[in-house]
Amino acid sequence: MVDMRFRVLLAFVMLFLFTSCGQVSNSSHTLSFSLASFTENYVDVSIHMDANADGGYILAATFTPPKGYHLYSKDIPLKGVKGLGRPTLLEFMGNDQIKILGKLTESVEAVKPDFEPRELLVYPSGAVTLSLPIELPDGIDWFDGTVKVTYMACSATECKPPVMGKTISVRIPGTGTFK
Repeated sequence: MVDMRFRVLLAFVMLFLFTSCGQVSNSSHTLSFSLASFTENYVDVSIHMDANADGGYILAATFTPPKGYHLYSKDIPLKGVKGLGRPTLLEFMGNDQIKILGKLTESVEAVKPDFEPRELLVYPSGAVTLSLPIELPDGIDWFDGTVKVTYMACSATECKPPVMGKTISVRIPGTGTFK
């Protein structure tokens, strides 16, 4: 009887260890630094920088409009479509120490709206994160930078005023911070 309990207990322990080890080795760890956050025209904006296990770095901003509101695609013109909407944008400015490695990407895909103009692409209601892959300078712990954001939140019945090219000063962790 004791031998059977021991075998069952041993089987559970081994199962736990194998699953735990598998989860640890398959997960990708990300280190995230909050750089700035604010609320303007009812949209919460959180700017952060992420370092992933592959040694890559991402400058990102999460835009969270009020419940029932949507934001507009990063791909619409700066002045909107036929004067309607404004793009959701994240730009890095004024510091030669950071190299932009790719295009701005979005966490959710924009869709055509059920209203005119149909080419006015919108994100579904809720938060949207825009990400920009970057290369940080070697050996620097922290340095100053500036990001610029643009966005506009609308519901089915009203739009909040747009935020156009708002600049935010940030302290960015350099590669020396991660060593």
